[in-house]
Amino acid sequence: MKASAFVYPWDVNGDPAAARTVADLGVEQVTLAAAYHSTRALTPRHPRHRVVTAEHAAVLYPPDDRWTGRALRPHPAGAWAPGDAYGAAAAALADAGLEVHTWVVLAHNSRLGAEHPQTSVVNAYGDRYPWAPCVAQPATRAYLVDLAAEAAVRPGARGTELESLGWYGLAHLHAHDKTGGVGLGDAGQYLMSLCFCPDCRAGYGGQGLDPDGLAAAVREALEPVWRGSAPSDGGWAGVEKLLGETRARATRAWRDTTARGLQEAAVGAVRAAAPDGFQVLLHADPVSYHCGANAGVDPAHILGVADGVVVPCTGGAGLLAPFAEHAREGTVLAANLTIVSGMGGSPGTLAADLARARELGATELRLYHAGLASDADLEAVRSALAAR
Repeated sequence: MKASAFVYPWDVNGDPAAARTVADLGVEQVTLAAAYHSTRALTPRHPRHRVVTAEHAAVLYPPDDRWTGRALRPHPAGAWAPGDAYGAAAAALADAGLEVHTWVVLAHNSRLGAEHPQTSVVNAYGDRYPWAPCVAQPATRAYLVDLAAEAAVRPGARGTELESLGWYGLAHLHAHDKTGGVGLGDAGQYLMSLCFCPDCRAGYGGQGLDPDGLAAAVREALEPVWRGSAPSDGGWAGVEKLLGETRARATRAWRDTTARGLQEAAVGAVRAAAPDGFQVLLHADPVSYHCGANAGVDPAHILGVADGVVVPCTGGAGLLAPFAEHAREGTVLAANLTIVSGMGGSPGTLAADLARARELGATELRLYHAGLASDADLEAVRSALAAR
Protein backbone atom coordinates (compact mmCIF):
# COMPACT_ATOMS: atom_id res chain seq x y z
CA MET A 1 0.00 0.00 0.00
CA LYS A 2 1.52 3.28 -1.15
CA ALA A 3 2.03 5.85 1.62
CA SER A 4 2.41 9.62 1.42
CA ALA A 5 3.30 12.16 4.10
CA PHE A 6 2.00 15.73 4.19
CA VAL A 7 4.75 18.35 4.28
CA TYR A 8 5.02 22.16 4.15
CA PRO A 9 7.82 23.83 2.16
CA TRP A 10 9.07 25.51 5.33
CA ASP A 11 9.61 22.07 6.89
CA VAL A 12 12.18 21.33 4.18
CA ASN A 13 13.77 24.58 3.00
CA GLY A 14 16.74 25.51 5.15
CA ASP A 15 16.99 22.05 6.73
CA PRO A 16 19.45 19.84 4.83
CA ALA A 17 18.27 16.75 6.73
CA ALA A 18 14.52 17.19 6.24
CA ALA A 19 14.01 15.44 2.91
CA ARG A 20 15.97 12.39 4.03
CA THR A 21 14.08 12.30 7.32
CA VAL A 22 10.81 12.05 5.40
CA ALA A 23 12.13 9.46 2.97
CA ASP A 24 13.45 7.34 5.85
CA LEU A 25 9.92 7.01 7.22
CA GLY A 26 9.29 4.45 4.50
CA VAL A 27 6.87 6.57 2.44
CA GLU A 28 7.04 6.59 -1.34
CA GLN A 29 5.41 9.99 -1.83
CA VAL A 30 4.97 13.42 -0.27
CA THR A 31 1.95 15.69 -0.53
CA LEU A 32 3.59 19.13 -0.52
CA ALA A 33 1.61 22.33 0.09
CA ALA A 34 1.49 24.59 -2.98
CA ALA A 35 -1.46 26.80 -1.94
CA TYR A 36 -2.36 27.00 1.71
CA HIS A 37 -4.47 28.92 4.23
CA SER A 38 -3.10 30.98 7.11
CA THR A 39 -1.69 28.90 9.94
CA ARG A 40 0.76 28.76 12.84
CA ALA A 41 2.89 25.64 12.76
CA LEU A 42 5.62 23.99 14.78
CA THR A 43 8.83 22.87 13.06
CA PRO A 44 10.32 20.72 15.83
CA ARG A 45 13.52 19.71 14.00
CA HIS A 46 14.33 22.76 11.88
CA PRO A 47 17.79 24.27 12.55
CA ARG A 48 16.61 27.87 12.02
CA HIS A 49 13.15 28.12 13.59
CA ARG A 50 10.62 26.33 15.75
CA VAL A 51 7.40 28.20 14.90
CA VAL A 52 6.27 29.41 11.48
CA THR A 53 3.42 31.92 11.25
CA ALA A 54 1.83 31.98 7.81
CA GLU A 55 -0.04 35.25 8.10
CA HIS A 56 -2.46 34.84 5.23
CA ALA A 57 -3.65 32.37 2.62
CA ALA A 58 -1.02 32.24 -0.08
CA VAL A 59 0.44 30.41 -3.03
CA LEU A 60 3.89 29.09 -2.17
CA TYR A 61 5.34 29.76 -5.63
CA PRO A 62 5.36 32.84 -7.92
CA PRO A 63 1.88 33.12 -9.52
CA ASP A 64 1.82 33.56 -13.28
CA ASP A 65 0.36 36.31 -15.44
CA ARG A 66 -3.12 34.79 -15.71
CA TRP A 67 -4.05 36.96 -12.73
CA THR A 68 -3.10 40.29 -14.29
CA GLY A 69 -5.89 42.84 -13.86
CA ARG A 70 -8.13 40.48 -11.88
CA ALA A 71 -9.65 41.61 -8.59
CA LEU A 72 -9.71 38.08 -7.15
CA ARG A 73 -6.21 36.65 -7.29
CA PRO A 74 -3.87 34.63 -5.10
CA HIS A 75 -1.16 36.33 -3.08
CA PRO A 76 2.40 35.07 -2.75
CA ALA A 77 3.60 34.18 0.72
CA GLY A 78 5.66 36.48 2.86
CA ALA A 79 8.90 35.72 4.64
CA TRP A 80 7.60 32.35 5.86
CA ALA A 81 7.80 30.90 2.31
CA PRO A 82 9.51 33.40 -0.01
CA GLY A 83 10.05 33.03 -3.74
CA ASP A 84 9.41 29.58 -5.17
CA ALA A 85 9.37 27.89 -1.77
CA TYR A 86 7.31 25.04 -3.17
CA GLY A 87 9.75 24.45 -6.04
CA ALA A 88 12.81 24.41 -3.78
CA ALA A 89 11.22 21.94 -1.38
CA ALA A 90 9.92 19.76 -4.21
CA ALA A 91 13.40 19.51 -5.72
CA ALA A 92 14.95 18.46 -2.40
CA LEU A 93 12.26 15.85 -1.80
CA ALA A 94 12.56 14.45 -5.32
CA ASP A 95 16.33 14.22 -4.89
CA ALA A 96 15.64 12.05 -1.81
CA GLY A 97 13.75 9.62 -4.06
CA LEU A 98 10.21 10.75 -3.23
CA GLU A 99 7.36 11.23 -5.69
CA VAL A 100 5.94 14.73 -5.19
CA HIS A 101 2.23 15.61 -5.39
CA THR A 102 0.80 19.06 -4.76
CA TRP A 103 -1.51 19.94 -1.86
CA VAL A 104 -3.90 22.71 -2.83
CA VAL A 105 -6.33 24.42 -0.43
CA LEU A 106 -9.12 26.20 -2.31
CA ALA A 107 -12.36 27.49 -0.70
CA HIS A 108 -10.76 28.44 2.63
CA ASN A 109 -9.19 31.88 2.51
CA SER A 110 -9.51 34.57 5.18
CA ARG A 111 -7.52 37.14 3.22
CA LEU A 112 -9.93 36.85 0.30
CA GLY A 113 -12.83 37.46 2.69
CA ALA A 114 -11.10 40.44 4.33
CA GLU A 115 -10.20 42.15 1.06
CA HIS A 116 -13.41 41.21 -0.78
CA PRO A 117 -16.17 40.81 1.83
CA GLN A 118 -18.81 40.24 -0.84
CA THR A 119 -17.20 36.87 -1.68
CA SER A 120 -17.91 35.36 1.75
CA VAL A 121 -20.66 33.06 2.97
CA VAL A 122 -23.36 35.08 4.77
CA ASN A 123 -25.51 33.24 7.31
CA ALA A 124 -29.22 33.69 8.04
CA TYR A 125 -28.43 36.40 10.61
CA GLY A 126 -26.37 38.45 8.15
CA ASP A 127 -22.99 37.46 9.67
CA ARG A 128 -20.17 37.00 7.17
CA TYR A 129 -17.66 34.16 7.36
CA PRO A 130 -14.49 35.70 5.90
CA TRP A 131 -12.67 32.36 5.87
CA ALA A 132 -15.37 30.79 3.68
CA PRO A 133 -15.69 31.95 0.05
CA CYS A 134 -19.19 31.30 -1.31
CA VAL A 135 -18.72 28.74 -4.06
CA ALA A 136 -21.95 29.76 -5.78
CA GLN A 137 -20.62 33.15 -6.89
CA PRO A 138 -19.41 33.15 -10.52
CA ALA A 139 -16.32 35.31 -9.91
CA THR A 140 -15.30 33.22 -6.92
CA ARG A 141 -15.80 29.99 -8.86
CA ALA A 142 -13.63 31.32 -11.73
CA TYR A 143 -10.91 32.23 -9.21
CA LEU A 144 -11.02 28.79 -7.56
CA VAL A 145 -10.95 26.90 -10.86
CA ASP A 146 -7.95 28.85 -12.14
CA LEU A 147 -6.17 28.55 -8.79
CA ALA A 148 -6.72 24.79 -8.84
CA ALA A 149 -5.13 24.47 -12.27
CA GLU A 150 -2.16 26.71 -11.51
CA ALA A 151 -1.32 25.44 -8.02
CA ALA A 152 -1.91 21.76 -8.80
CA VAL A 153 0.22 21.46 -11.89
CA ARG A 154 3.63 22.55 -10.62
CA PRO A 155 6.81 21.46 -12.44
CA GLY A 156 7.66 17.85 -11.69
CA ALA A 157 4.46 17.10 -9.76
CA ARG A 158 2.93 13.70 -10.48
CA GLY A 159 -0.50 14.49 -9.06
CA THR A 160 -2.50 16.72 -6.76
CA GLU A 161 -4.80 16.63 -3.76
CA LEU A 162 -7.49 19.32 -3.75
CA GLU A 163 -8.70 20.32 -0.29
CA SER A 164 -11.77 22.45 0.52
CA LEU A 165 -13.21 22.02 -2.97
CA GLY A 166 -16.78 22.64 -1.89
CA TRP A 167 -18.73 24.49 0.78
CA TYR A 168 -17.05 25.84 3.89
CA GLY A 169 -19.30 26.83 6.79
CA LEU A 170 -19.34 27.82 10.43
CA ALA A 171 -16.90 25.22 11.70
CA HIS A 172 -13.45 26.77 11.52
CA LEU A 173 -10.51 27.01 13.89
CA HIS A 174 -10.01 30.74 14.38
CA ALA A 175 -7.71 32.87 16.50
CA HIS A 176 -8.85 32.74 20.15
CA ASP A 177 -11.99 30.94 19.05
CA LYS A 178 -14.96 31.19 21.42
CA THR A 179 -17.80 29.61 19.46
CA GLY A 180 -18.23 26.46 21.56
CA GLY A 181 -20.62 27.85 24.13
CA VAL A 182 -23.62 26.20 22.48
CA GLY A 183 -23.21 22.68 21.17
CA LEU A 184 -24.19 22.58 17.51
CA GLY A 185 -24.60 19.10 16.12
CA ASP A 186 -24.84 18.20 12.45
CA ALA A 187 -28.18 19.93 12.04
CA GLY A 188 -27.19 23.16 13.74
CA GLN A 189 -23.92 23.32 11.83
CA TYR A 190 -25.81 22.89 8.58
CA LEU A 191 -28.27 25.68 9.32
CA MET A 192 -25.49 28.01 10.45
CA SER A 193 -23.58 27.21 7.25
CA LEU A 194 -26.38 28.02 4.80
CA CYS A 195 -25.36 31.04 2.70
CA PHE A 196 -27.65 33.99 1.99
CA CYS A 197 -25.48 36.03 -0.36
CA PRO A 198 -27.31 37.35 -3.47
CA ASP A 199 -26.29 34.36 -5.59
CA CYS A 200 -27.47 31.83 -3.02
CA ARG A 201 -30.70 33.72 -2.46
CA ALA A 202 -31.33 33.47 -6.21
CA GLY A 203 -30.41 29.79 -6.07
CA TYR A 204 -32.97 29.11 -3.35
CA GLY A 205 -35.52 30.96 -5.45
CA GLY A 206 -34.78 28.59 -8.31
CA GLN A 207 -35.66 25.74 -5.96
CA GLY A 208 -39.05 27.28 -5.22
CA LEU A 209 -38.12 28.86 -1.89
CA ASP A 210 -38.62 32.44 -0.76
CA PRO A 211 -35.12 33.39 0.51
CA ASP A 212 -36.43 35.82 3.12
CA GLY A 213 -38.85 33.20 4.39
CA LEU A 214 -36.06 30.62 4.44
CA ALA A 215 -33.76 32.88 6.46
CA ALA A 216 -36.55 33.55 8.93
CA ALA A 217 -37.25 29.82 9.19
CA VAL A 218 -33.57 29.12 9.91
CA ARG A 219 -33.52 31.71 12.69
CA GLU A 220 -36.76 30.38 14.15
CA ALA A 221 -35.49 26.78 14.02
CA LEU A 222 -32.28 27.72 15.80
CA GLU A 223 -33.87 29.75 18.59
CA PRO A 224 -34.53 26.75 20.89
CA VAL A 225 -31.01 25.49 20.11
CA TRP A 226 -29.49 28.75 21.38
CA ARG A 227 -31.62 28.44 24.53
CA GLY A 228 -30.47 24.85 25.04
CA SER A 229 -34.02 23.56 24.99
CA ALA A 230 -33.78 21.53 21.75
CA PRO A 231 -31.06 19.29 20.30
CA SER A 232 -29.47 20.03 16.93
CA ASP A 233 -28.00 16.65 16.11
CA GLY A 234 -29.45 13.61 14.36
CA GLY A 235 -27.75 13.97 10.98
CA TRP A 236 -29.93 14.82 7.99
CA ALA A 237 -33.09 13.77 9.84
CA GLY A 238 -32.20 16.41 12.42
CA VAL A 239 -31.94 19.06 9.70
CA GLU A 240 -35.36 18.13 8.34
CA LYS A 241 -36.83 18.19 11.84
CA LEU A 242 -35.55 21.70 12.51
CA LEU A 243 -36.18 23.24 9.11
CA GLY A 244 -38.95 21.12 7.64
CA GLU A 245 -38.50 18.45 5.02
CA THR A 246 -39.41 20.56 1.97
CA ARG A 247 -37.17 23.49 2.83
CA ALA A 248 -34.30 21.24 3.89
CA ARG A 249 -34.32 19.22 0.69
CA ALA A 250 -34.51 22.32 -1.49
CA THR A 251 -31.49 23.89 0.21
CA ARG A 252 -29.54 20.67 -0.16
CA ALA A 253 -30.45 20.39 -3.84
CA TRP A 254 -29.06 23.90 -4.47
CA ARG A 255 -25.88 23.29 -2.49
CA ASP A 256 -25.20 19.82 -3.86
CA THR A 257 -25.64 20.98 -7.47
CA THR A 258 -23.43 24.02 -6.87
CA ALA A 259 -20.62 22.00 -5.31
CA ARG A 260 -20.75 19.32 -7.98
CA GLY A 261 -20.43 21.88 -10.75
CA LEU A 262 -17.41 23.48 -9.11
CA GLN A 263 -15.73 20.12 -8.53
CA GLU A 264 -16.25 19.11 -12.15
CA ALA A 265 -14.90 22.43 -13.42
CA ALA A 266 -11.85 22.43 -11.15
CA VAL A 267 -10.87 18.84 -11.91
CA GLY A 268 -11.41 19.51 -15.62
CA ALA A 269 -9.14 22.56 -15.50
CA VAL A 270 -6.42 20.61 -13.71
CA ARG A 271 -6.59 17.79 -16.25
CA ALA A 272 -6.41 20.28 -19.13
CA ALA A 273 -3.23 21.80 -17.68
CA ALA A 274 -1.58 18.55 -16.57
CA PRO A 275 0.48 15.96 -18.41
CA ASP A 276 -0.89 12.49 -19.13
CA GLY A 277 -1.08 10.27 -16.09
CA PHE A 278 -1.41 13.14 -13.62
CA GLN A 279 -3.43 11.96 -10.61
CA VAL A 280 -6.25 14.14 -9.25
CA LEU A 281 -7.67 13.40 -5.78
CA LEU A 282 -10.12 15.29 -3.56
CA HIS A 283 -10.13 15.51 0.22
CA ALA A 284 -13.69 14.37 0.77
CA ASP A 285 -16.47 13.33 3.14
CA PRO A 286 -19.13 10.92 1.80
CA VAL A 287 -22.02 12.99 3.24
CA SER A 288 -22.76 15.68 0.67
CA TYR A 289 -24.20 18.28 3.06
CA HIS A 290 -21.07 18.34 5.23
CA CYS A 291 -18.85 21.42 4.99
CA GLY A 292 -15.15 21.99 5.47
CA ALA A 293 -11.70 20.93 4.39
CA ASN A 294 -13.02 17.47 3.54
CA ALA A 295 -15.79 18.68 1.29
CA GLY A 296 -19.05 16.77 1.33
CA VAL A 297 -19.55 14.83 -1.90
CA ASP A 298 -21.73 12.14 -3.42
CA PRO A 299 -19.36 9.15 -3.66
CA ALA A 300 -20.74 7.79 -6.93
CA HIS A 301 -20.50 11.20 -8.59
CA ILE A 302 -17.05 12.23 -7.40
CA LEU A 303 -15.44 8.90 -8.27
CA GLY A 304 -16.68 9.47 -11.81
CA VAL A 305 -14.93 12.86 -11.87
CA ALA A 306 -11.65 12.46 -9.98
CA ASP A 307 -9.18 9.59 -9.73
CA GLY A 308 -10.07 9.09 -6.10
CA VAL A 309 -10.41 10.64 -2.68
CA VAL A 310 -8.48 11.26 0.53
CA VAL A 311 -10.72 10.37 3.46
CA PRO A 312 -10.31 11.36 7.14
CA CYS A 313 -9.83 8.15 9.14
CA THR A 314 -8.35 9.26 12.47
CA GLY A 315 -10.53 7.71 15.15
CA GLY A 316 -12.09 5.25 12.72
CA ALA A 317 -12.11 4.40 9.03
CA GLY A 318 -15.86 4.12 8.58
CA LEU A 319 -16.06 6.97 6.07
CA LEU A 320 -14.19 4.81 3.56
CA ALA A 321 -17.04 2.34 3.14
CA PRO A 322 -19.41 4.54 1.07
CA PHE A 323 -16.59 5.29 -1.36
CA ALA A 324 -15.53 1.65 -1.56
CA GLU A 325 -19.04 0.76 -2.76
CA HIS A 326 -18.43 2.84 -5.91
CA ALA A 327 -14.73 2.20 -6.49
CA ARG A 328 -13.58 0.88 -9.84
CA GLU A 329 -10.29 -0.59 -10.96
CA GLY A 330 -7.64 2.06 -10.39
CA THR A 331 -9.73 4.16 -8.00
CA VAL A 332 -7.58 5.63 -5.21
CA LEU A 333 -9.09 5.51 -1.73
CA ALA A 334 -6.48 7.06 0.54
CA ALA A 335 -6.97 6.74 4.30
CA ASN A 336 -5.79 9.92 6.02
CA LEU A 337 -4.44 9.21 9.52
CA THR A 338 -3.11 11.80 11.96
CA ILE A 339 0.34 10.81 13.26
CA VAL A 340 0.88 13.79 15.58
CA SER A 341 0.16 12.71 19.16
CA GLY A 342 -0.30 16.29 20.33
CA MET A 343 -3.03 16.81 17.72
CA GLY A 344 -5.07 13.75 18.62
CA GLY A 345 -3.18 11.27 16.49
CA SER A 346 -2.12 7.79 17.52
CA PRO A 347 1.06 6.80 15.70
CA GLY A 348 1.49 3.88 18.09
CA THR A 349 -1.61 2.20 16.65
CA LEU A 350 -0.78 3.03 13.03
CA ALA A 351 -0.25 -0.59 12.01
CA ALA A 352 -3.66 -1.64 13.35
CA ASP A 353 -5.36 1.46 11.94
CA LEU A 354 -3.81 0.77 8.54
CA ALA A 355 -5.00 -2.83 8.60
CA ARG A 356 -8.54 -1.75 9.43
CA ALA A 357 -8.53 0.88 6.69
CA ARG A 358 -7.38 -1.72 4.19
CA GLU A 359 -10.26 -3.98 5.23
CA LEU A 360 -12.69 -1.15 4.48
CA GLY A 361 -11.28 -0.54 1.02
CA ALA A 362 -8.29 1.79 1.42
CA THR A 363 -5.76 1.47 -1.39
CA GLU A 364 -3.30 4.11 -0.15
CA LEU A 365 -2.26 5.81 3.08
CA ARG A 366 -1.81 9.49 3.98
CA LEU A 367 0.08 10.60 7.06
CA TYR A 368 -0.75 13.95 8.62
CA HIS A 369 1.80 15.48 9.15
CA ALA A 370 5.52 14.67 8.86
CA GLY A 371 6.64 18.23 9.52
CA LEU A 372 4.53 18.67 12.67
CA ALA A 373 5.26 15.32 14.32
CA SER A 374 7.79 14.76 17.10
CA ASP A 375 10.76 12.45 16.72
CA ALA A 376 8.98 9.86 18.85
CA ASP A 377 5.90 10.02 16.60
CA LEU A 378 8.05 9.59 13.50
CA GLU A 379 9.83 6.60 15.00
CA ALA A 380 6.46 4.93 15.59
CA VAL A 381 5.56 5.61 11.96
CA ARG A 382 8.82 4.12 10.71
CA SER A 383 8.16 0.95 12.67
CA ALA A 384 4.59 0.62 11.43
CA LEU A 385 5.48 1.21 7.78
CA ALA A 386 8.38 -1.22 7.94
CA ALA A 387 5.88 -3.93 8.93
CA ARG A 388 3.50 -3.29 6.00
